[in-house]
Amino acid sequence: MLLLGIDIGTSSIKVSVVDAGIGTSLASAQFPETEADILAPQPGWAEQSPDLWWEHTVQAILKCNSTGAYNPKDIRAIGIAYQMHGLVLVDKEQAVLRNSIIWCDGRAVSIGEAAFDAIGEDRCLSHLLNSPGNFTAAKLAWVKENEPQVYSRIDKILLPGDFIAMRLTGETTTTTSALSEGIFWDFQENAVSKDVMRYFGFDESLIPSLQPLFAPHGGVKEDVATRLSLTQGIPVTYKAGDQPNNAFSLNVLNPGEVAATAGTSGVIYGVSDNLGYDLQSRINSFAHVNYEVAQPRIGILLCINGTGIFNRWVRNMVGAQHSYESLNTEAARIAAGADGLMALPFGNGAERMLNNRIVGAHFHHIDFNLHTAAHLVRAAQEGIAFSFRYGLDIMRENGMEPGIIRAGRANMFLSDVFTQSFVNATGVPVELYQTDGSVGAALGAGVGAKIFGNPQEAFAGRKPLRLVEPSQTATYDSLYGEWKALLEAQLQKTTDLTQIVNR
Repeated sequence: MLLLGIDIGTSSIKVSVVDAGIGTSLASAQFPETEADILAPQPGWAEQSPDLWWEHTVQAILKCNSTGAYNPKDIRAIGIAYQMHGLVLVDKEQAVLRNSIIWCDGRAVSIGEAAFDAIGEDRCLSHLLNSPGNFTAAKLAWVKENEPQVYSRIDKILLPGDFIAMRLTGETTTTTSALSEGIFWDFQENAVSKDVMRYFGFDESLIPSLQPLFAPHGGVKEDVATRLSLTQGIPVTYKAGDQPNNAFSLNVLNPGEVAATAGTSGVIYGVSDNLGYDLQSRINSFAHVNYEVAQPRIGILLCINGTGIFNRWVRNMVGAQHSYESLNTEAARIAAGADGLMALPFGNGAERMLNNRIVGAHFHHIDFNLHTAAHLVRAAQEGIAFSFRYGLDIMRENGMEPGIIRAGRANMFLSDVFTQSFVNATGVPVELYQTDGSVGAALGAGVGAKIFGNPQEAFAGRKPLRLVEPSQTATYDSLYGEWKALLEAQLQKTTDLTQIVNR
């Protein structure tokens, strides 16, 4: 029994075909080979083409099929993971009306903050578990206000995974988890938020049909099945945002369990059984993949926008002919602290854990006679690790105290420099697993199709590849103190500049 998993990432689309009987991947592929661009029509904006996502998905599946490792006709269900918070708008013919405003786009911050004030901070936090802030609902309000000709043609609003499922099946559906990540869901009323819809003037007809997350979301259309060599009618049975899916792929389902990922953005994601929230909405709470009203499972998410994208930027600056592996090897020869060079990695839009401020990325203490490309790489990766520590301390303020963190051995966790810096900076051991978002999506499809009796059955017998434990905590505590002081000074400069501009 074969399962197809699709992971709609910011940098590329990855797909995997998993044999449900043994729980392992038979083949994987990604498209494009090089990292996809993020379009920035104006500073602080970030967009991508949903139609390009779809074409890349098709090419990734065809590439995976071409391995000959399986018969595509044996695939029985499809699961989708996707970059969270993106806004996709389609008309009655299911045509895309504009580029997707994606997760790291900062244009709607002020709109979301105004909604937070107008609806009421206490009501937003207790009912939505978050400020409307820089999330999908606020992005839709920006379109309504600034592109009324586009807004008037909208038939349905979709998250990126909803869109890819629609292209596969022709059906428009969504889930409680998806609506909660868009800040459309009222956890107290267990329904689409009337407060949000009323304040922004949205009609509820814009929301697609609501389905359980682990459930059929439509069958593959004939023309799509023909193009992809699939069996017509096989169901999409799982859709989840990339971070809930990453946690699912690491069997993080119960209160107190914690996952991490470090792709384009970086995330620590813990599970709670309380409808909790951060008073400043610096970390965010969403319905996890196994959320039920009678047994709530809330994903507590810390997001750092500037993670892998910062590492990629450094690589491009020092020479894209260098592989990540070779740069990691060179960085490992540099001592902890990069001979005084420090980096703030916040150059990818408004950072929620910094109260939605756009701080920018910075290198400090550059010495032209000392620092090399390897120092830049090491400082960047340590700076990213320190930003995880900064965010984890906020999570600790809110009662999340991980004893261990699970992560897939992928993206930046392929770097020993980053992995050890992460562990030393946070003081928390990390278990590394051989998994990724597309494998998690495939296993989710197996749960949704009832091939597995429950999520635990999907992960039976899975063991970690490696346990990485702290080894230089005193050194990294000292380095973190220096890094945090630099960040706080930069935050103050940003605040002062904003006040001057607003006078």
